[in-house]
Amino acid sequence: MEFKVRDAQPDEFREVGQLMVDVYAQLEGFPKLEEQPEYYETLANVGTFTSKPKTRVLVAVDTTGKIGGAVVYFGDMDQYGPYDFPKTQAAAFRLLAVSPAARGKGIGKLLTDHCIATARSEGYSQMIIHSTAAMQIAWKMYERIGFQRSEDLDFSMNGFPVYGFKLAL
Repeated sequence: MEFKVRDAQPDEFREVGQLMVDVYAQLEGFPKLEEQPEYYETLANVGTFTSKPKTRVLVAVDTTGKIGGAVVYFGDMDQYGPYDFPKTQAAAFRLLAVSPAARGKGIGKLLTDHCIATARSEGYSQMIIHSTAAMQIAWKMYERIGFQRSEDLDFSMNGFPVYGFKLAL
């Protein structure tokens, strides 16, 4: 089945948030709800990101309109998070999630490629992302696309290591 990427509609935000909660909660080695409730609250309320400048919740939908995956795109690095690293001439994305039923169909790459193309069209010189050791499938995909580990972007989320990556555009 073919998927296309578009902006999530406000009436889809709850579904997208639940998809993200479900996907991240089942990652082996990723903090669980009781360990990082604020993080899961952010996932559940993913639609609130769209109130920030140049920030979009994107979904990959099939021909019937069913959501197979989602991501949050940041065209303004000041909205990306409270992380302390250089944010000039960069765009970013976070919270990439693909429904278990839709895995293996290229949705993660489709969403990633859409974010990269958007950043290029907006004139950014690099894309910044973060991943964790629990996200090895995504991590390997990012490296195949050309993202490079960037230790200067690493940080800790309440004691949980998060690893930075950059892609020159």
